[in-house]
Amino acid sequence: MSKQELLDIYDENKNKTGKIKVRHKDTLDSGEYLMVVQAIIINSNKKILITKRSELKETLPLKWECTGGALQSGEDVLEGLLREINEEIGIKFQKDKAIYLKTAKNSRRFKEIYLFEYDIAIEELKFSDGEVIDAKWVDIDEFMNMFNNGEIVYNVDFDEKDFEKCLSLLKTNK
Repeated sequence: MSKQELLDIYDENKNKTGKIKVRHKDTLDSGEYLMVVQAIIINSNKKILITKRSELKETLPLKWECTGGALQSGEDVLEGLLREINEEIGIKFQKDKAIYLKTAKNSRRFKEIYLFEYDIAIEELKFSDGEVIDAKWVDIDEFMNMFNNGEIVYNVDFDEKDFEKCLSLLKTNK
């Protein structure tokens, strides 16, 4: 079992409250939120990198997702995102390669979503932390079909409209 994860708690306006809770142990009170991050990695062929969660994950085992996770206490958004990407698939991005896409919010968490353009062969990825067991590149049609069939995590917060925004952002940032 992995070590306890300590998470900062945020208010409804995305401000840190000063409270820290233990992930998967402490419950959130009303008006408390976690901060999570997600990377949308798109290659030069306009395909999206998705990863398959381990069967050992407490929630949503063996589902596909875009790389991400919860911020650890004290991390800023980009630090946490770059850590998650490196831990889960072995890619070391620099902060200046991250392109802000959007913030998603539900009753328990904020999710900061960033875009990266990157070409890498699946065989070059490293699944060193045990959270990820596979990866593949998919086009947006396959992504949406997998999502609609329940193969991709329900809380991915990414769709065709977001994909089009990604392509536009990538064009603008060249």
